[in-house]
Amino acid sequence: MTPSPHAQDDDAPRSPLLNLLIMVTLVTVVVACWYLLDYYLRDSRDDVTWYPPTGACDLREGPCEANLGLGARLVFGVGGELSPLTPLPLTVAVEGVEAEAVTVEFVGRNMPMGLHRFPLKDVGPGTFVGEGQIGLCTEAVMPWRAQVVVETDSARLGSWFDFEVARRR
Repeated sequence: MTPSPHAQDDDAPRSPLLNLLIMVTLVTVVVACWYLLDYYLRDSRDDVTWYPPTGACDLREGPCEANLGLGARLVFGVGGELSPLTPLPLTVAVEGVEAEAVTVEFVGRNMPMGLHRFPLKDVGPGTFVGEGQIGLCTEAVMPWRAQVVVETDSARLGSWFDFEVARRR
């Protein structure tokens, strides 16, 4: 039996250029994976221009609003009772700016409660709806913050609304 002409190529060392290209490719893949993981898991506060809510508001009594600068504003409403582990209908109306996407995040104000991020669905001009849920806490009363983030083609704008949730007995 005669050896194949390619048998000798399998034992030949790789060229240094090929080794360098393999290393560059691996580094590129690792950096890309790190970037994607960071993008999807990071806190939204990093690159959002935040605007305070307009006046005092209680989400239990009705929608709350915030001016987002340059004539833009958002109105955020939660349907149903604010209680842990209960599906909550969420509504955001955006005026004065073209919103591409809206996300609501529930963040524990006094203690880390994990990531509770809920993207809303665009249902019409400036209207976004979806469903969210507040996590369960061992405290009798847990202070929460709803962070509403509006993504436009040029920026991310947001506001926050504080509320408290009493643990069910």
